[in-house]
Amino acid sequence: MFFHLDTATMKTVHEWAGFVLVAGAIAHLVLNWRPFTLYLRRLLAAAIIGFGALALVATFVPNLIPGVVEGAGLGPKVVMDAIGNATIPALAEMAGKPTDTLLAEFEAAGLTGIAPVKAVKQNAAGDGGKLREILSVALVPQG
Repeated sequence: MFFHLDTATMKTVHEWAGFVLVAGAIAHLVLNWRPFTLYLRRLLAAAIIGFGALALVATFVPNLIPGVVEGAGLGPKVVMDAIGNATIPALAEMAGKPTDTLLAEFEAAGLTGIAPVKAVKQNAAGDGGKLREILSVALVPQG
């Protein structure tokens, strides 16, 4: 999910591909259970796997503490949410264009029915492709 810009199926494919990989890892562990348990008898091997398990558990800790993840920093999702929640005049200001010019550019690009009083996300109506097209017309230099 590249910079949280989801296509229609990207999130679903990403999640299901992850499930398939986890299922493969579990199947591999089950099929090789005896060698795995013999391997764990070595102190160094057990320590390495134990450290890996602790590191995995530690990645979930920030999600359990309220306010930690939300305030973690300025990532691409924060920026994209802010732009998506901006009205068309605010987007025009970000692009350094008058609102009327930006609306004309939307019309020329075939994006009809863009309402200046609505947020960018509302104008896209949940369509990730349309959202990217609106942002592309507004922010990518033409020519």
